[in-house]
Amino acid sequence: MRRWKAAVWIAIAALGLAGTTILVLTLRHFRARWSVIQGAVVRRDTDPRKESPIPDTQITARYGDSTQSTHSDAAGYFRIVFPRPVLPGQTVTLSFNSPNYDPLDLQETIRFRSSMRQLVIAEMSPAAEPASPDIKRTPTLIANIRVRYTVNSENEVNVGSSFKTFEVVNHGDIPCRRQRPCSPDGYWKASSGSVELDAGAGNEFRDARASCIAGPCPFTKIDSSGFANGGRTISALAIDWSDTATFVLQAEVFHTTIVSNVRISYPVVIGRGFNFTVPPTAEGVSLVAELNNLEIVFPLDPDLDLSWATCTVRKDATTKTAAIYQCELKPGYHF
Repeated sequence: MRRWKAAVWIAIAALGLAGTTILVLTLRHFRARWSVIQGAVVRRDTDPRKESPIPDTQITARYGDSTQSTHSDAAGYFRIVFPRPVLPGQTVTLSFNSPNYDPLDLQETIRFRSSMRQLVIAEMSPAAEPASPDIKRTPTLIANIRVRYTVNSENEVNVGSSFKTFEVVNHGDIPCRRQRPCSPDGYWKASSGSVELDAGAGNEFRDARASCIAGPCPFTKIDSSGFANGGRTISALAIDWSDTATFVLQAEVFHTTIVSNVRISYPVVIGRGFNFTVPPTAEGVSLVAELNNLEIVFPLDPDLDLSWATCTVRKDATTKTAAIYQCELKPGYHF
């Protein structure tokens, strides 16, 4: 009878677990699914090297009565999320608007089910340049472009050495009788002494060493924990379990200064555009170029305001540190 009841309860528990599993699977099957469209906005060109990202492009997506808007980031990336599912086979209208580029409309047909993540590459054509009223104007020649910036680094200079002597006064052949300090074997009475050195502000000690230079040195011991790692201040402690001994603490003194190193690099010139990168520690970024054979330095302020080129800057999406500059010549200038 007991075995029969146990079998019944096991069967009921199994059915209950199966029912729970079916319920979970059913809930998962009918959960709401959002639709995500992501992509990049780039400049249209037959040369892939000239398809530079277009930042701050306004993107509007329309599906039925739903409208979603966003802007591309510095790398041209955008992401749009619809609050309700967009079924496969349905069409989403994407509109792209950016200054200096022709507006672009795309009809994207949804191809995937569930949490759809469709990739879109929007290639925008540069707007036609307005005709110059002065058709006889001679274009300005831009040549020999270089990128100049400074990088600060620490420079360590050995400015000398420092030392100090000290004595540990003691009388030998006296048993310790457990009156500290004692010799390492605990048998002889000992004395201790110490000394300290200060390298001064902005300096630190390197290669510090201490040694016994006079007296019964075989019966002495030096504690190196106070100078082994260097630093602005160092110290040495010594014990002596024989007659008076003399010690010296000595180290090299290094002074650390900040040095600005000027570096020169060359941009990659493609067509009417040029690109270059600088390390995250770069300061005072500027362009050096020859305009009609006259060399001029053009500092790049935060607004990137140049009379002869339009520039943008963004952080490297991979390293999140290096700055990537993209520039294009303005009308009336050529390489």
